[in-house]
Amino acid sequence: MFKNGLAPTLIPSGGKGAKIGKFSGVKLKKDIYDGDYQTDCEFYTDVLMKNGVPLSAIIREDKSSFTKENALLSRKAADEYGLIVHSAIVVCKSFHARRCLMCYKFAFPESNILIAPVDVYGISRDNWYTQEYGIDRVMGELTRCGNQFVDDLKRLLKS
Repeated sequence: MFKNGLAPTLIPSGGKGAKIGKFSGVKLKKDIYDGDYQTDCEFYTDVLMKNGVPLSAIIREDKSSFTKENALLSRKAADEYGLIVHSAIVVCKSFHARRCLMCYKFAFPESNILIAPVDVYGISRDNWYTQEYGIDRVMGELTRCGNQFVDDLKRLLKS
């Protein structure tokens, strides 16, 4: 996306995982991405740079632990850099796309948010219901979509 001019500025987002309290580790291409990464952001920044993105095009957000924080702290980082976000492309796991969109629309309500879903863990929209792991991941996301936004939506109603 950067090389095609679709995203002149990138914000890799993620600190230490909320569940495990650390970076979850490199899953693929460990021979290329061999750093001692402490956060998701460190890893993503290295991936971007090793794929031709200059550091000057990267705004790092390395404090968040979960999706809603990813969005809110990315907004904070963009604001601190004076970046006006008219539109954004958010790359995320495909089974996570709906909640991710909700979080980023909440953080960037004036922006056009596009989701670029990536199939991982062998889960896709065509097969998620054919395996127990896929069912658990997708239905867990559906539950979180409902649970995580109730208070925020009620606050918006009152304002």
